[in-house]
Amino acid sequence: MIRFPAEWEKQSAVLIAWPHHSGDFSNRLEAVEQSYRFIAETIADHERLLIVCKDGDHQQHIQALLGDNDHIFFIHAEVNDIWVRDTVFLTVEKDGQTHLCNFIFNGWGEKYPHQNDNALNHQLLNSKPFQGAPYTDIDFILEGGSVESDGIDTIMTTRQCLLNPNRNKGLTQHEIALQLQQHLGAMRILWLDQDNLSGDDTDAHIDTLARFCSADTIAYTSCDDARDPHYAGLKNMETQLQSFRTSSDESYQLIPLPMPKPIFDEEGLRLPANYANFLIINDAVMVPVYGDPNDDIALQRLAACFPEHNIIATPCRPLVHQYGSLHCMTMQFPAGALDTSD
Repeated sequence: MIRFPAEWEKQSAVLIAWPHHSGDFSNRLEAVEQSYRFIAETIADHERLLIVCKDGDHQQHIQALLGDNDHIFFIHAEVNDIWVRDTVFLTVEKDGQTHLCNFIFNGWGEKYPHQNDNALNHQLLNSKPFQGAPYTDIDFILEGGSVESDGIDTIMTTRQCLLNPNRNKGLTQHEIALQLQQHLGAMRILWLDQDNLSGDDTDAHIDTLARFCSADTIAYTSCDDARDPHYAGLKNMETQLQSFRTSSDESYQLIPLPMPKPIFDEEGLRLPANYANFLIINDAVMVPVYGDPNDDIALQRLAACFPEHNIIATPCRPLVHQYGSLHCMTMQFPAGALDTSD
């Protein structure tokens, strides 16, 4: 039996990849590193943090920012992008044992160079936390940000991403569903029809749109401004969510998360800032905030979803300039998946 653990289950570690001067954030690296420092220190307060960095000099630079921390472990590897949610292993439970799944990554549909990102998992296997962990290379293109698990048997995703011919061309919806069943144990798939948010280049990843907070609760990106270009699409998504049923044939409890006011880049492109891109860690939920009045509303609504967790406002405005946010830049590993001993 295969089960895809929910994010709120106990974790052994979270992995991030630290940006550097030769990467995409080079024009705003100082501001991005301030966000990264906050995120890294917060995660390390709750569990082991694995940081992928370029080399020894890069590691020393990061250590100068973070100071000595026994909960942080460095791994040297080359990456094309820092969005490890989509490039590193997904972890499943097979007959009660954790197992790493190495899916193919193709640069979000061949949009960007991705050779290093697609090779990253095999690089990770050479590092201590991953050594000896059982894994499988899977001949199927899939990004972690495109699938949400309720921890039981249900996966939520979007047709716009998983059925896009730039991923697994020629496969039907039924054939893709069989892949999710075979590798992630999905007995039910909740398919959303929803275009991507402005500035999102993932073809509508679910982790910008709708997230499981429990097996019967979904928080989702909403829009009440009829003048906003997202209004009609997100209202349609809301209607779809209202039609979804739990395994016990009940309606889901739906928690709307407002959108922050539009944030634009230097060329006038709207960036995909949203609150659905939160990260659940041990005993806490880190919520992306953008210096917007709706930050407080999102924090309050998610606090009601996670009454036993600390809710931590996490500054992410600099991150959206490369079209992602908090969840996109992190990947959690369930308890028992990695060797986190010293």
